[in-house]
Amino acid sequence: VQLQASGGGLVQAGGSLRLSCSIPRVNFSRYVLGWFRQAPGKEREFVAGISWSGDSLDYADSVKGRFTISRDNGKNTAYLQMNSLKPEDTAVYYCVADLLWMRVVGGTTPDYWGQGTLVTVSS
Repeated sequence: VQLQASGGGLVQAGGSLRLSCSIPRVNFSRYVLGWFRQAPGKEREFVAGISWSGDSLDYADSVKGRFTISRDNGKNTAYLQMNSLKPEDTAVYYCVADLLWMRVVGGTTPDYWGQGTLVTVSS
């Protein structure tokens, strides 16, 4: 399973970015999808997760109300809309996939990872 993330870049504090994650050539709707991030010198952390149907969502407390995860099963693509960005959101963002919900949102390691896309928020 190959995940292809895109959409990172440099943005000023208060700005917005949308990350995309495509997973070609799989039965996309079977997978729970999510986003993790790793800031310089910090441990990797969970950001957001979405169930196969899109009915269940989960977010880290630090991004609630600012980030929105979504998916389009017809396009085999997941998204992370990031608004009101802060300098502390600066990190490499990874899209992830797994067949099990708890592997994405439950503090364990999902099976499949994308290559990461860098988001830099300037103050």
